[in-house]
Amino acid sequence: MSLKQTLVSRDDSQQPEINEKTIAAAVTGEESPDTLVRKKRAIPKKRQDVLKWNGWGYKDSGFVYRDGDLLFSGDRYPLGNLILPYFTNWVRDRLGGNFALKVESIEEPDDTTFPEANVTSELISKIEEIGVTYSVQGGDRLFRSHGHTLHDIFTLRTGNFPRIPDLVVWPESHNHVVAVVNLAQTLGVVLIPYGGGTSVSGALSVPENERRTVVSLDMSQMNRILWVDEANLICCAEAGIIGQDLEGQLRTLGFTTGHEPDSYEFSSLGGWVATRASGMKKNTYGNIEDLLVHVKMVTPRGTVEKHCKVPRISAGPDIHHFVLGSEGSLGVITEVVLKIRPLPICKRYGSVVFPDFASGVSAMREVAKERCQPASIRLMDNEQFKFGHSLRAPVGFLGNLSSAAKQFYLTKFKGLDLNQICVATLLFEGQKHEVNVQEQRIYGIAAKFGGMPGGDSNGERGYILTFVIAYIRDIALDYNIVAESFETSVPWSHTFNLCENVKLRVINECRARGIRHHFITCRVTQTYDVGACVYFYFAFNYAGMSDPVRVFEEIETTARDEILANRGSISHHHGIGKLRAKWVPHTMSQTGVGALLHIKRAVDPDNIFGNGNILSSPETMVQPQQSQEDSFMHSKL
Repeated sequence: MSLKQTLVSRDDSQQPEINEKTIAAAVTGEESPDTLVRKKRAIPKKRQDVLKWNGWGYKDSGFVYRDGDLLFSGDRYPLGNLILPYFTNWVRDRLGGNFALKVESIEEPDDTTFPEANVTSELISKIEEIGVTYSVQGGDRLFRSHGHTLHDIFTLRTGNFPRIPDLVVWPESHNHVVAVVNLAQTLGVVLIPYGGGTSVSGALSVPENERRTVVSLDMSQMNRILWVDEANLICCAEAGIIGQDLEGQLRTLGFTTGHEPDSYEFSSLGGWVATRASGMKKNTYGNIEDLLVHVKMVTPRGTVEKHCKVPRISAGPDIHHFVLGSEGSLGVITEVVLKIRPLPICKRYGSVVFPDFASGVSAMREVAKERCQPASIRLMDNEQFKFGHSLRAPVGFLGNLSSAAKQFYLTKFKGLDLNQICVATLLFEGQKHEVNVQEQRIYGIAAKFGGMPGGDSNGERGYILTFVIAYIRDIALDYNIVAESFETSVPWSHTFNLCENVKLRVINECRARGIRHHFITCRVTQTYDVGACVYFYFAFNYAGMSDPVRVFEEIETTARDEILANRGSISHHHGIGKLRAKWVPHTMSQTGVGALLHIKRAVDPDNIFGNGNILSSPETMVQPQQSQEDSFMHSKL
């Protein structure tokens, strides 16, 4: 029996769908869906078995220095096992990297070094009655005490956190979660939801002054696709499923969500909703708020959900919009219904070389104005172009000859300055004729702004490199270099100026502190009718500095102030957490903040979900001199 013939109906919707057993059969090759077979997940329950305890990603993957050059270990990524002499030289020249002076991380702590868990026998007994597995082991608690900010990783490498969860629990169903939340309400226990652990906003850290028992609610075992509805092109999945598992299973059925954030390998579906995530292919498939059809969120006052799954409803304020972006501060997301699409027939990469960044931004704006964006279009400034270009292996005499010929063509024949050019990488998806038309329009617009095609291999390489860039910070920390990314959204009228002003502000701040070797770069990653998302990468050599993280955070704070002064937002997709909470008053009025507080009191009056995200205490908030709305309205657009 074929997959499409194996359909069942649900009583609540009477719509044909593929249920979990059918999905398991398709994924595992079993003919009959009668016996549920679980697919092996990419990340195991004990995450530290395959993931680094003090860095990004897989244990078997990462940049290492060996025999005079950097290389990327493992075979999971296209850079795997390649020697990277150009990148080695770039690190030396641009950031003053001294590979003779390695800064070793502390050893992974053993269970005897952690503070004793603050748990009662009553709590453990009740957890066992519910039937949820749990752990008080120090390694499990530590792994779920942090995300991936620079502060988090530097702390892991050099010391310890002042507070970590006391207990980790692994629910396996919505009903399990309801029971755990009710228990926490009864016993006065704090719950911190944990999805993929990829947060870069401090959202997972335990508030230092929290004296109640803190439980990390690890959602990783709620990782199933429950059903797929082919008629309406939607699927329902549990919130703990990570991106690569969700997409891998859907692809076996011929579908995709199209949601592909940079953290796609490790981040979870629930985390995407909780942070209002955005993916690299949002132009075709939408951001998470565009994909969301239905969501369940368990709070101490009950489950928040709609009683219908329709494309649109006019029934007062949309409750989905206080679930989206709630960052685990109101409740925990358990199930999500998403839009899906058939897998694209045609997938094609491309790139465009522009004479300078201003020309590239103007072209991006024109593409957005004509609403002809491909699935992904991202513009790198010159610094990022040169950085990315260094991440390549030696190519031999003929390859070097070809590279020299290309440089000659660009500089002598086209008159471009290699210290000014920038590159846009492109990904087209759809029907073949649609992709052909889209390519013609994009390259036609680019030509109006001095852009020329740069080849599909450069486009593919630029797109795929996204997944290895996160590994760079770990090798940087080994050699006295701190690095981090931050992002924003901004109106088109201020996009170019924001990019230039923020970079200049960071450079001046580094010079004022006597930092000789520093690096600041940006790229325009998402385009909209009214503006764009801009992503910054910032790094500096901290050799001889006693507290580099404090210095980094001071400079990043000035960069964020500069972003806001240039009409940028607090965040495009990373969220607020604790790291950006002090800027909330720049983002909404006092009445808006009050409305959020009232929602919190309505669904969680005892602050059971007490992670401290989004709304910090009033005395720590930066008070704006002028509201963003006023600034925006009075600016010259």
